[in-house]
Amino acid sequence: QVQLRESGGGLVQAGGSLRLSCTATGRRFGRADLGWFRQVPGEEREFIAGIRWDDDQPNIADSVKGRFTIFRDNQMNAVYLQMNNLKVDDTAVYYCAARSAPLAYDNWGPGTQVTVSS
Repeated sequence: QVQLRESGGGLVQAGGSLRLSCTATGRRFGRADLGWFRQVPGEEREFIAGIRWDDDQPNIADSVKGRFTIFRDNQMNAVYLQMNNLKVDDTAVYYCAARSAPLAYDNWGPGTQVTVSS
C-alpha cells in the first residue's frame, strides 16, 4: 500500500500563504484519486479538495474556493495544496488521502498542523 506523508504546515499570519505537500512512498499513486481534508478538535473531518487520477479535474470545497488550489505531480509522486489568503478559521490539522474511485478515501497521511494567527 502507498504510504502518505504531509509536509509544509506551520504558523502563518492571516492573509498569508502556505503550500502543503503530500508525498507517497511504497509505490506510485497510480490510478488513485487524491484529496485534502482538515480537522479541528471536536469536529468532523472536512473535505477541502480532491483531484482525479484520470483527468486531473479538481474539486474544491465551497468553503475555500477561490483561495485554495490542488494539483498533482505524478512524476514526483506528490500532490499539493496551495493555500492563499489564509484565515484564522483555516487553522486545523490537514490530511492528504488517496482512494480508488468510486470507493471512499481509505489511505491517510498522519496530518500536518496549520495555524493561522490574527
